[in-house]
Amino acid sequence: MAEDTSVLSRRDVLKTSGAAGAAGLAGLAGCTGGGGGDSEYSSLGNYPVEGDEVVFGFNVPQSGSYSQEGADELRGYNLAVDHLNNGGGWVDDWSDLSGDGVLGKTVASVDGDTATDPDQARQSAQRMINRDDAIMISGGSSTSVAIAVQELCQEERVQFQCCITHGNGTTASECVRYSTREMFNAYMTGAALAPVLEEEYGSDLNFYQLYADYSWGQSQQRSMNQFLTEGPGWTQVESVGTPLGTSDYSSYLSDVPRDEADVLILNHYGLDAANSLPQAIEAGLDQDMEIVVPLYNRLMAEAASDSIGDIFGTADWSWQLENGPTQTFVEAYREEHDRAPSYAARIAYTQTLQYAAAAERAETFYPPEVIRQLEGHEFDNAGLDAETMRECDHQAQRDVLVMRGLPPEEQTEDRLLEVLNQTSRDDAGYACDAGPAADCQLGDYGDE
Repeated sequence: MAEDTSVLSRRDVLKTSGAAGAAGLAGLAGCTGGGGGDSEYSSLGNYPVEGDEVVFGFNVPQSGSYSQEGADELRGYNLAVDHLNNGGGWVDDWSDLSGDGVLGKTVASVDGDTATDPDQARQSAQRMINRDDAIMISGGSSTSVAIAVQELCQEERVQFQCCITHGNGTTASECVRYSTREMFNAYMTGAALAPVLEEEYGSDLNFYQLYADYSWGQSQQRSMNQFLTEGPGWTQVESVGTPLGTSDYSSYLSDVPRDEADVLILNHYGLDAANSLPQAIEAGLDQDMEIVVPLYNRLMAEAASDSIGDIFGTADWSWQLENGPTQTFVEAYREEHDRAPSYAARIAYTQTLQYAAAAERAETFYPPEVIRQLEGHEFDNAGLDAETMRECDHQAQRDVLVMRGLPPEEQTEDRLLEVLNQTSRDDAGYACDAGPAADCQLGDYGDE
């Protein structure tokens, strides 16, 4: 872990010295270089990077409903740092990376606890920026957290690499220049899942939704309503919000109209889904209707393993994919942790390497130039075939996996879900002037 051993960090000096002090430091940077040996850029955010280390900040839920997923994220982040410094995994295969740090500097990291709370997440990220001089922040497990942190990073001119954030707003109305998202979103879940549900269950059905009542759950239920009504021609009976962190869903489940609903959609995630799905089945709702959980993760699948059989949903990635990058990552992760990685670990690993590779291509840590290298970047080396980090909204256009829960007798420790379909980005994606992207205004680079 990187430590700030000085009384005042460089950022503290910038904040207390005013414009003259900032200009002086910018001039010093121009004389001495910094941030990869370049000398043509003035000070911005935590650039220039001084010393032999560059600090990445990893801001994840280490307590609360999504804490187990946060632990998986940290495993992915730490593996990425190890590979960036010492080689291994994808670093050996990506031509932009050397395995000897980034731009000649050793990668160090600091981490913080978001507790899945936007205010705490923002405070944690602010400490990493001010105290630790982090040049990049990554993290998530909640859309509201991601939105809060990326807004801060835009203000501070520090890059944010989204980890887990699935709500539409992250790369729609709340998008910012200083953030990119490789994970798919709720809109893409609806696009990928609706055709599968129509094929399995038919058309002209009635559905009832429960959703986690915060930014992710709200956009998830809206997307499911849109694609199920426009595609299969289903009719929504009602959509009811539930507080994040609910443990007892009995009162909400008792209100589900058994004689009217054909399908119950549980827009819950992590421990929330691990509670709501088993409780729905214990209440016998699966005898009267089909149940769908639109977004799977390993935490939920493990905790609710007796209840997930034949339950459909989507997932960001699966270790079961047979492409080369997936198997390289799985092998490296197994060597370190003696188990298959979750998609939380893969996203954390991917987003860290994507930032590092962009800095190498830019030949500088200067934030606007790194961002320009991320924008429009096309790649097929992250386990999901061809992807594009789109310039217009900083949303990756990529495939989406439709998953089905395995019955308990077919499950293993690592294999709880099966990949039913890999929906192509052509079918799950959308144009820059359509869907969530139509509401995106990225903002400025900060060097205009």
